[in-house]
Amino acid sequence: MPTITQLLEEKTSNALAAVSGTPAPALVQTTANPQFGDYQANGVMAAAKARKLNPRELAQKVIAQLNPAEVPASCEIAGPGFINFRLDPSWLGRTVLAAALDERLGVERVIRPETIVVDFSAPNTAKPMHVGHIRTTIIGDALTRILRFLGHYVITDNHVGDWGTQFGMLIVGYRTVLDRAAYERDPITELERVYKIIQTQAKADPAVAQQAREELAKLQKGDPKNLSLWKEITDVSRTVFERAYRRLHIQFDHWLGESFYNSMLPGVIQELRDKGLAQPSEGAMCVFFADDPELSGTPFLIQKQDGAFLYATSDLATIKYRAENFHPDRIIYVVDSRQQLHFRQLFAAAKRWGYTMTLEHVGFGTILGEDGRPIKTREGEPIKLEALLDEAEERARAVVRL
Repeated sequence: MPTITQLLEEKTSNALAAVSGTPAPALVQTTANPQFGDYQANGVMAAAKARKLNPRELAQKVIAQLNPAEVPASCEIAGPGFINFRLDPSWLGRTVLAAALDERLGVERVIRPETIVVDFSAPNTAKPMHVGHIRTTIIGDALTRILRFLGHYVITDNHVGDWGTQFGMLIVGYRTVLDRAAYERDPITELERVYKIIQTQAKADPAVAQQAREELAKLQKGDPKNLSLWKEITDVSRTVFERAYRRLHIQFDHWLGESFYNSMLPGVIQELRDKGLAQPSEGAMCVFFADDPELSGTPFLIQKQDGAFLYATSDLATIKYRAENFHPDRIIYVVDSRQQLHFRQLFAAAKRWGYTMTLEHVGFGTILGEDGRPIKTREGEPIKLEALLDEAEERARAVVRL
């Protein structure tokens, strides 16, 4: 079922083409002031000017050409050649009722379905989801439901942050300051406490910082004990995350976190170098955008001087994997607006690499703390997502009791 705007646009454009002799858009939109009607066609004046015709006379011919059975509205000419439409109330009532009784609410499926990957939520392992995570999670799920309702094939992926420098500190803390009873009661809260303690110690004591780096290096090289501990931490984190997702009625097709792509990263660097897309710069590896005025001054760092990889490297590997395994027409990233530059660089690098699917960043604002800065889980005490859900459920119960 077309929208009212689409219906009026189609019929009025056809009438305008018939009386003017050449195709011309009617440019139908809602009126700025309801006293002039419900919708207004603004394209007659441009068509009249192009053909050196009187716009009001042309508008009159367009109205005469319209079939009342197909255009359920009264028409009048306003100003130099606008056409105002007032919808027939009885037709509008019947149309709204028909849409309400239709299981699809009058929404048609797309003619050409696409395969679309939606990347959203993506919390970090060993950190509680807080109020700032609610938007990416809800926006991403809403987009998924809408796109599926329209008939697209949608693949959802929770690209969790389950690899990185924080695990060196977590491993040290787990073995030195963990409260086992507290961990068994609430593992994420205890891991957060442990991380903060070791982070503070590492800042004050170089020996602790060095110990964390060594444990991280062992993990990255595949040390069995550290890998086992890493798996335990990621497993308990996922259990907690899934509890929140169940309360929100959200499911993911895949949980392919950063660790999943770790083995691909050296190959990504090598392939970009072989294609001449990445060049060394002061010991690091970067993708440069000399031909892009917006990005020419901001190289895309994909490997540090010490050989370490970054989010950029992992995100490029993710695009490669999704292209080869999901074959998407589009990939949508639901991430806050602070990452705009990162995604512009990522999309530009992927295009140069040869990936042609549409890449989109759906950005949103940031929840700020009392200091006016974005909330950080491991600094301060942000409102945790589960606490927010508890409060929402209690408010809902209170409303029901009323």
